[in-house]
Amino acid sequence: MAAIDDHISNLLTRLRNAQTARFEQLELPTTNILQDIAQILKEEGFIKGFRVVADPPANRLRISLKASPDTGYAIKGIRRVSRPGRRVYVGKDDIPTVKNGFGIAILSTSRGVMTGEKAKKLSIGGELLCEVW
Repeated sequence: MAAIDDHISNLLTRLRNAQTARFEQLELPTTNILQDIAQILKEEGFIKGFRVVADPPANRLRISLKASPDTGYAIKGIRRVSRPGRRVYVGKDDIPTVKNGFGIAILSTSRGVMTGEKAKKLSIGGELLCEVW
């Protein structure tokens, strides 16, 4: 099995694929940044929840997807912005508004991983990891 170079892209791809296959949950190897992103997605209402499952030799992240029969899955779209081959950094004044406020930008800042709105309130910029709507 090949090593994963970009854990964030792996998470986003698995989220998209799980929704397409109509899964209720997904599981993947975890890192601290993936746990931070999952926490933001939970707080913003894009997923039901998540938990870390102890599975030696590595812990795994189990994410429960949020769906309703009327509207489908909560995540309509998800896009990786900064990637290992092309890092994208934004200043506090350049943080994008995603889908006219219906989506969120997730940034990695000097104060941790947070949404674009929170970074604007704190007047800090950072690496623009992804956009979710």
